[in-house]
Amino acid sequence: MSVKALRARLTREDVARLASAQDDEGRALAARKICARISMPGLSDSDRAAANAILEVLANDAAEIVRRALSVTLARSPSLPRDVARKLAADIDSIAVPVIAGSPSLTEEDLTEIVRSGIVIRQLAIAGRAEVPGKVVRELVMRGADPAVQRVIANDGAHFDAGSYALTFERYHDQPAMLENFVERASLPMEVTEKLINVISETAVERLVSRHALPAQLAVELAEATRERATVDLVEQAGLTPDPRRFVQQLQMNGRLTPSLILRALFRGHMSFFEHCMAELAGIPHAKAWLLIHDAGPLGLDAVFERSGLPRRILPAVRASVSAYHSLEIGGQGPEDIVKFRAALTQRIFTQFQGAPEADLEYCMARLEADMGAVTGDIAPPAARKAG
Repeated sequence: MSVKALRARLTREDVARLASAQDDEGRALAARKICARISMPGLSDSDRAAANAILEVLANDAAEIVRRALSVTLARSPSLPRDVARKLAADIDSIAVPVIAGSPSLTEEDLTEIVRSGIVIRQLAIAGRAEVPGKVVRELVMRGADPAVQRVIANDGAHFDAGSYALTFERYHDQPAMLENFVERASLPMEVTEKLINVISETAVERLVSRHALPAQLAVELAEATRERATVDLVEQAGLTPDPRRFVQQLQMNGRLTPSLILRALFRGHMSFFEHCMAELAGIPHAKAWLLIHDAGPLGLDAVFERSGLPRRILPAVRASVSAYHSLEIGGQGPEDIVKFRAALTQRIFTQFQGAPEADLEYCMARLEADMGAVTGDIAPPAARKAG
Protein backbone atom coordinates (compact mmCIF):
# COMPACT_ATOMS: atom_id res chain seq x y z
CA MET A 1 0.00 0.00 0.00
CA SER A 2 1.37 3.42 -0.91
CA VAL A 3 0.74 6.77 0.73
CA LYS A 4 -1.13 7.65 -2.46
CA ALA A 5 -3.50 4.76 -1.78
CA LEU A 6 -3.67 5.75 1.87
CA ARG A 7 -4.63 9.28 0.91
CA ALA A 8 -7.20 8.00 -1.56
CA ARG A 9 -9.04 6.28 1.27
CA LEU A 10 -9.55 9.58 3.08
CA THR A 11 -12.58 11.57 1.98
CA ARG A 12 -12.38 15.22 1.04
CA GLU A 13 -14.13 15.94 4.30
CA ASP A 14 -11.42 14.00 6.21
CA VAL A 15 -8.69 16.03 4.59
CA ALA A 16 -10.51 19.29 5.26
CA ARG A 17 -10.99 18.36 8.91
CA LEU A 18 -7.36 17.35 9.30
CA ALA A 19 -6.29 20.73 8.00
CA SER A 20 -8.85 22.65 10.02
CA ALA A 21 -7.65 24.56 13.07
CA GLN A 22 -11.20 24.76 14.45
CA ASP A 23 -12.61 21.23 14.10
CA ASP A 24 -10.66 19.30 16.76
CA GLU A 25 -13.07 16.37 16.82
CA GLY A 26 -12.98 16.08 13.06
CA ARG A 27 -9.19 16.10 13.02
CA ALA A 28 -9.18 13.39 15.66
CA LEU A 29 -11.46 11.24 13.50
CA ALA A 30 -9.24 11.80 10.48
CA ALA A 31 -6.17 11.03 12.59
CA ARG A 32 -7.65 7.66 13.60
CA LYS A 33 -8.24 6.82 9.96
CA ILE A 34 -4.67 7.68 9.06
CA CYS A 35 -3.32 5.63 11.97
CA ALA A 36 -5.40 2.64 10.90
CA ARG A 37 -3.96 2.85 7.38
CA ILE A 38 -0.39 3.26 8.61
CA SER A 39 -0.72 0.13 10.75
CA MET A 40 -1.53 -1.97 7.69
CA PRO A 41 1.36 -3.85 6.00
CA GLY A 42 2.72 -3.10 2.55
CA LEU A 43 4.20 0.39 2.81
CA SER A 44 7.51 0.94 1.02
CA ASP A 45 10.41 2.62 2.80
CA SER A 46 9.67 5.95 1.19
CA ASP A 47 5.98 5.67 1.96
CA ARG A 48 6.80 4.69 5.54
CA ALA A 49 8.97 7.79 5.90
CA ALA A 50 6.13 9.95 4.60
CA ALA A 51 3.67 8.23 6.95
CA ASN A 52 5.99 8.84 9.90
CA ALA A 53 6.11 12.51 9.00
CA ILE A 54 2.31 12.58 9.25
CA LEU A 55 2.53 10.99 12.69
CA GLU A 56 5.02 13.65 13.79
CA VAL A 57 2.55 16.34 12.81
CA LEU A 58 -0.29 14.60 14.67
CA ALA A 59 1.85 14.16 17.79
CA ASN A 60 2.42 17.94 17.87
CA ASP A 61 -1.23 18.87 17.32
CA ALA A 62 -2.38 21.46 19.83
CA ALA A 63 -5.66 19.61 20.45
CA GLU A 64 -5.54 16.97 23.16
CA ILE A 65 -8.26 14.94 21.45
CA VAL A 66 -6.12 14.59 18.33
CA ARG A 67 -3.02 13.46 20.22
CA ARG A 68 -5.13 11.05 22.25
CA ALA A 69 -6.56 9.56 19.04
CA LEU A 70 -2.99 8.91 17.92
CA SER A 71 -2.01 7.46 21.30
CA VAL A 72 -4.96 5.08 21.62
CA THR A 73 -4.92 3.90 18.02
CA LEU A 74 -1.20 3.16 17.81
CA ALA A 75 -0.46 2.36 21.48
CA ARG A 76 0.43 -1.27 20.71
CA SER A 77 1.46 -0.89 17.09
CA PRO A 78 5.04 -1.57 15.96
CA SER A 79 4.38 1.04 13.28
CA LEU A 80 4.66 3.84 15.83
CA PRO A 81 8.15 5.38 15.45
CA ARG A 82 10.19 5.53 18.63
CA ASP A 83 10.53 9.31 18.49
CA VAL A 84 6.76 9.72 18.29
CA ALA A 85 6.23 7.12 21.03
CA ARG A 86 8.63 9.02 23.30
CA LYS A 87 6.84 12.30 22.57
CA LEU A 88 3.46 10.78 23.42
CA ALA A 89 4.88 9.10 26.53
CA ALA A 90 5.96 12.52 27.78
CA ASP A 91 2.50 14.03 27.20
CA ILE A 92 -0.29 14.36 29.78
CA ASP A 93 -1.32 11.13 31.54
CA SER A 94 -4.42 10.42 29.43
CA ILE A 95 -2.21 10.37 26.33
CA ALA A 96 0.99 8.99 27.81
CA VAL A 97 -0.33 6.01 29.79
CA PRO A 98 -1.71 3.95 26.85
CA VAL A 99 1.62 4.24 25.05
CA ILE A 100 3.69 3.55 28.17
CA ALA A 101 1.55 0.51 28.97
CA GLY A 102 1.75 -1.12 25.59
CA SER A 103 4.01 0.38 22.94
CA PRO A 104 6.69 -2.02 21.67
CA SER A 105 8.52 1.02 20.28
CA LEU A 106 9.69 2.13 23.72
CA THR A 107 13.09 0.66 24.63
CA GLU A 108 14.45 -0.49 28.00
CA GLU A 109 16.19 2.86 28.27
CA ASP A 110 12.95 4.72 27.61
CA LEU A 111 11.05 2.71 30.21
CA THR A 112 13.84 3.06 32.77
CA GLU A 113 13.79 6.83 32.30
CA ILE A 114 10.03 6.87 32.89
CA VAL A 115 10.39 4.83 36.09
CA ARG A 116 12.95 7.32 37.36
CA SER A 117 10.51 10.19 36.78
CA GLY A 118 8.71 9.00 39.91
CA ILE A 119 5.21 9.44 38.47
CA VAL A 120 3.24 6.60 40.04
CA ILE A 121 0.58 6.18 37.35
CA ARG A 122 3.31 5.79 34.74
CA GLN A 123 5.27 3.35 36.86
CA LEU A 124 2.06 1.33 37.23
CA ALA A 125 1.63 1.31 33.46
CA ILE A 126 5.13 -0.09 33.00
CA ALA A 127 4.71 -2.65 35.80
CA GLY A 128 1.63 -4.07 34.06
CA ARG A 129 3.12 -4.40 30.57
CA ALA A 130 2.85 -7.80 28.91
CA GLU A 131 6.67 -7.97 28.94
CA VAL A 132 8.80 -6.05 31.43
CA PRO A 133 12.54 -6.43 30.71
CA GLY A 134 14.82 -7.43 33.56
CA LYS A 135 16.61 -4.07 33.65
CA VAL A 136 13.29 -2.27 34.01
CA VAL A 137 12.10 -4.72 36.70
CA ARG A 138 15.21 -3.98 38.72
CA GLU A 139 14.63 -0.23 38.38
CA LEU A 140 11.05 -0.61 39.56
CA VAL A 141 12.11 -2.73 42.54
CA MET A 142 14.72 -0.15 43.54
CA ARG A 143 12.86 3.10 42.83
CA GLY A 144 9.21 2.33 42.15
CA ALA A 145 6.32 3.35 44.35
CA ASP A 146 4.84 0.48 46.37
CA PRO A 147 1.76 0.03 44.12
CA ALA A 148 4.00 -0.30 41.06
CA VAL A 149 6.29 -2.78 42.80
CA GLN A 150 3.27 -4.78 43.92
CA ARG A 151 2.03 -4.98 40.35
CA VAL A 152 5.36 -5.97 38.83
CA ILE A 153 5.91 -8.66 41.48
CA ALA A 154 2.65 -10.37 40.50
CA ASN A 155 3.17 -9.88 36.75
CA ASP A 156 4.26 -13.12 35.06
CA GLY A 157 5.52 -11.07 32.12
CA ALA A 158 8.01 -9.27 34.36
CA HIS A 159 11.45 -10.85 34.07
CA PHE A 160 12.85 -11.24 37.57
CA ASP A 161 16.43 -12.45 37.83
CA ALA A 162 18.23 -13.52 41.00
CA GLY A 163 19.36 -9.95 41.63
CA SER A 164 15.83 -8.53 41.37
CA TYR A 165 14.47 -11.18 43.72
CA ALA A 166 17.22 -10.36 46.22
CA LEU A 167 16.60 -6.61 45.97
CA THR A 168 12.88 -7.13 46.56
CA PHE A 169 13.49 -9.20 49.68
CA GLU A 170 15.99 -6.60 50.91
CA ARG A 171 13.67 -3.63 50.35
CA TYR A 172 10.54 -5.29 51.74
CA HIS A 173 12.02 -7.56 54.41
CA ASP A 174 9.72 -5.96 56.97
CA GLN A 175 6.62 -5.95 54.73
CA PRO A 176 5.56 -9.59 54.25
CA ALA A 177 2.30 -8.51 52.63
CA MET A 178 4.30 -7.10 49.71
CA LEU A 179 6.38 -10.26 49.33
CA GLU A 180 3.19 -12.35 49.32
CA ASN A 181 2.48 -11.02 45.84
CA PHE A 182 5.15 -13.41 44.54
CA VAL A 183 2.72 -16.24 45.31
CA GLU A 184 0.52 -15.02 42.43
CA ARG A 185 3.22 -15.73 39.84
CA ALA A 186 2.83 -18.88 37.75
CA SER A 187 6.29 -20.13 38.69
CA LEU A 188 9.02 -19.31 41.18
CA PRO A 189 12.61 -20.45 41.64
CA MET A 190 12.77 -23.00 44.43
CA GLU A 191 15.14 -20.86 46.49
CA VAL A 192 12.61 -18.00 46.37
CA THR A 193 9.82 -20.33 47.42
CA GLU A 194 11.89 -21.48 50.38
CA LYS A 195 12.64 -17.89 51.46
CA LEU A 196 8.98 -16.95 51.22
CA ILE A 197 7.98 -19.80 53.52
CA ASN A 198 9.89 -18.11 56.32
CA VAL A 199 8.47 -14.60 55.99
CA ILE A 200 4.90 -14.59 54.67
CA SER A 201 1.64 -15.19 56.53
CA GLU A 202 0.24 -18.66 57.21
CA THR A 203 -2.61 -18.07 54.77
CA ALA A 204 -0.15 -17.10 52.04
CA VAL A 205 2.02 -20.12 52.86
CA GLU A 206 -0.95 -22.40 52.28
CA ARG A 207 -1.49 -20.81 48.85
CA LEU A 208 2.21 -21.04 48.12
CA VAL A 209 2.55 -24.74 48.83
CA SER A 210 -0.58 -25.55 46.82
CA ARG A 211 0.60 -23.65 43.74
CA HIS A 212 4.40 -23.90 43.64
CA ALA A 213 6.95 -26.66 43.78
CA LEU A 214 8.98 -26.73 46.98
CA PRO A 215 12.54 -27.97 47.38
CA ALA A 216 12.22 -31.71 47.94
CA GLN A 217 13.56 -31.75 51.50
CA LEU A 218 11.43 -28.78 52.51
CA ALA A 219 8.32 -30.48 51.10
CA VAL A 220 9.03 -33.55 53.20
CA GLU A 221 9.69 -31.46 56.32
CA LEU A 222 6.42 -29.58 55.93
CA ALA A 223 4.53 -32.79 55.28
CA GLU A 224 5.94 -34.21 58.49
CA ALA A 225 4.88 -31.02 60.32
CA THR A 226 8.42 -30.34 61.51
CA ARG A 227 7.46 -26.71 60.98
CA GLU A 228 4.30 -25.48 62.61
CA ARG A 229 3.42 -22.91 59.98
CA ALA A 230 2.12 -25.23 57.27
CA THR A 231 1.72 -28.75 56.04
CA VAL A 232 2.04 -29.79 52.42
CA ASP A 233 0.22 -32.28 50.25
CA LEU A 234 3.00 -34.44 48.84
CA VAL A 235 0.71 -35.76 46.11
CA GLU A 236 0.20 -32.27 44.71
CA GLN A 237 3.88 -31.47 45.09
CA ALA A 238 4.54 -34.59 43.02
CA GLY A 239 2.68 -32.90 40.17
CA LEU A 240 4.31 -29.50 40.63
CA THR A 241 7.96 -30.46 40.98
CA PRO A 242 10.16 -29.75 37.92
CA ASP A 243 12.54 -32.54 39.00
CA PRO A 244 10.44 -35.65 39.75
CA ARG A 245 13.50 -37.90 39.95
CA ARG A 246 15.05 -35.90 42.81
CA PHE A 247 11.68 -35.52 44.49
CA VAL A 248 11.15 -39.29 44.44
CA GLN A 249 14.65 -39.88 45.78
CA GLN A 250 14.04 -37.45 48.63
CA LEU A 251 10.77 -39.15 49.52
CA GLN A 252 12.50 -42.53 49.49
CA MET A 253 15.34 -41.28 51.73
CA ASN A 254 12.79 -39.98 54.24
CA GLY A 255 10.63 -43.09 54.16
CA ARG A 256 7.70 -41.21 52.57
CA LEU A 257 7.48 -43.08 49.26
CA THR A 258 4.52 -45.16 50.41
CA PRO A 259 2.20 -47.29 48.27
CA SER A 260 -0.72 -45.00 49.17
CA LEU A 261 1.15 -41.85 48.06
CA ILE A 262 2.17 -43.50 44.77
CA LEU A 263 -1.36 -44.71 44.11
CA ARG A 264 -2.95 -41.35 44.95
CA ALA A 265 -0.54 -39.55 42.64
CA LEU A 266 -1.37 -42.00 39.87
CA PHE A 267 -5.10 -41.50 40.45
CA ARG A 268 -4.49 -37.75 40.09
CA GLY A 269 -2.82 -38.30 36.72
CA HIS A 270 0.76 -37.55 37.81
CA MET A 271 2.13 -40.13 35.38
CA SER A 272 5.67 -38.73 35.22
CA PHE A 273 5.95 -38.98 39.00
CA PHE A 274 4.63 -42.57 38.92
CA GLU A 275 7.21 -43.50 36.27
CA HIS A 276 10.05 -42.12 38.38
CA CYS A 277 8.70 -43.96 41.43
CA MET A 278 8.81 -47.24 39.54
CA ALA A 279 12.29 -46.47 38.23
CA GLU A 280 13.59 -45.66 41.72
CA LEU A 281 12.01 -48.66 43.44
CA ALA A 282 12.96 -51.08 40.66
CA GLY A 283 16.50 -49.70 40.38
CA ILE A 284 16.29 -49.07 36.63
CA PRO A 285 16.63 -45.95 34.43
CA HIS A 286 13.52 -43.85 33.88
CA ALA A 287 13.57 -44.53 30.12
CA LYS A 288 13.39 -48.29 30.75
CA ALA A 289 10.63 -47.87 33.32
CA TRP A 290 8.69 -45.74 30.83
CA LEU A 291 8.86 -48.46 28.18
CA LEU A 292 7.73 -51.15 30.60
CA ILE A 293 4.88 -49.11 32.13
CA HIS A 294 3.50 -48.06 28.76
CA ASP A 295 3.86 -51.48 27.14
CA ALA A 296 0.72 -52.08 25.07
CA GLY A 297 0.52 -55.56 26.59
CA PRO A 298 0.30 -56.62 30.24
CA LEU A 299 3.84 -57.98 30.65
CA GLY A 300 5.84 -54.75 30.92
CA LEU A 301 3.83 -53.18 33.75
CA ASP A 302 3.68 -56.46 35.62
CA ALA A 303 7.45 -56.87 35.35
CA VAL A 304 8.39 -53.42 36.62
CA PHE A 305 5.77 -53.64 39.39
CA GLU A 306 7.12 -56.98 40.54
CA ARG A 307 10.63 -55.58 40.68
CA SER A 308 9.51 -52.47 42.59
CA GLY A 309 8.59 -54.43 45.68
CA LEU A 310 5.20 -52.72 46.05
CA PRO A 311 2.42 -54.88 47.55
CA ARG A 312 0.64 -56.94 44.93
CA ARG A 313 -2.76 -55.99 46.37
CA ILE A 314 -2.52 -52.59 44.68
CA LEU A 315 -1.43 -53.96 41.28
CA PRO A 316 -5.01 -54.19 39.93
CA ALA A 317 -5.59 -50.54 40.86
CA VAL A 318 -2.29 -49.54 39.24
CA ARG A 319 -3.12 -51.51 36.10
CA ALA A 320 -6.59 -49.96 35.91
CA SER A 321 -5.16 -46.47 36.41
CA VAL A 322 -2.57 -46.82 33.65
CA SER A 323 -5.20 -48.30 31.33
CA ALA A 324 -7.61 -45.47 32.10
CA TYR A 325 -4.87 -42.89 31.56
CA HIS A 326 -4.20 -44.25 28.07
CA SER A 327 -7.88 -44.50 27.18
CA LEU A 328 -8.53 -40.83 27.87
CA GLU A 329 -7.53 -37.72 25.99
CA ILE A 330 -7.13 -34.22 27.32
CA GLY A 331 -8.47 -31.48 25.09
CA GLY A 332 -5.99 -28.83 26.22
CA GLN A 333 -3.63 -27.86 29.02
CA GLY A 334 -5.79 -25.25 30.74
CA PRO A 335 -7.05 -25.68 34.33
CA GLU A 336 -10.57 -26.67 33.24
CA ASP A 337 -9.18 -29.29 30.83
CA ILE A 338 -7.03 -30.80 33.57
CA VAL A 339 -9.90 -30.90 36.06
CA LYS A 340 -12.15 -32.63 33.52
CA PHE A 341 -9.39 -35.10 32.70
CA ARG A 342 -8.85 -35.94 36.37
CA ALA A 343 -12.57 -36.35 36.99
CA ALA A 344 -12.85 -38.69 34.01
CA LEU A 345 -9.75 -40.58 35.12
CA THR A 346 -11.14 -41.13 38.62
CA GLN A 347 -14.50 -42.22 37.20
CA ARG A 348 -12.80 -44.63 34.79
CA ILE A 349 -10.80 -46.14 37.66
CA PHE A 350 -14.04 -46.61 39.59
CA THR A 351 -15.54 -48.36 36.57
CA GLN A 352 -12.57 -50.56 35.67
CA PHE A 353 -11.56 -51.54 39.18
CA GLN A 354 -14.13 -51.53 41.95
CA GLY A 355 -11.56 -52.66 44.51
CA ALA A 356 -9.45 -49.50 44.50
CA PRO A 357 -8.56 -48.49 48.09
CA GLU A 358 -11.50 -46.46 49.34
CA ALA A 359 -9.40 -43.98 51.30
CA ASP A 360 -7.28 -43.19 48.24
CA LEU A 361 -10.30 -42.67 46.00
CA GLU A 362 -11.93 -40.47 48.64
CA TYR A 363 -8.76 -38.39 48.76
CA CYS A 364 -8.84 -37.89 44.98
CA MET A 365 -12.52 -36.97 45.00
CA ALA A 366 -11.90 -34.43 47.77
CA ARG A 367 -9.02 -32.92 45.79
CA LEU A 368 -11.19 -32.67 42.66
CA GLU A 369 -13.80 -30.74 44.63
CA ALA A 370 -11.07 -28.42 45.92
CA ASP A 371 -9.63 -27.75 42.47
CA MET A 372 -12.39 -25.30 41.50
CA GLY A 373 -10.93 -24.90 38.05
CA ALA A 374 -7.49 -23.81 39.28
CA VAL A 375 -5.46 -27.01 39.26
CA THR A 376 -1.85 -27.31 38.11
CA GLY A 377 0.13 -30.48 37.57
CA ASP A 378 2.27 -32.53 35.20
CA ILE A 379 -0.59 -34.11 33.28
CA ALA A 380 -0.13 -34.49 29.57
CA PRO A 381 -2.04 -36.74 27.18
CA PRO A 382 -0.28 -40.08 26.72
CA ALA A 383 0.61 -39.32 23.09
CA ALA A 384 2.33 -36.07 24.10
CA ARG A 385 4.69 -37.55 26.68
CA LYS A 386 7.96 -39.35 26.02
CA ALA A 387 10.51 -41.13 28.10
CA GLY A 388 13.07 -38.81 29.68
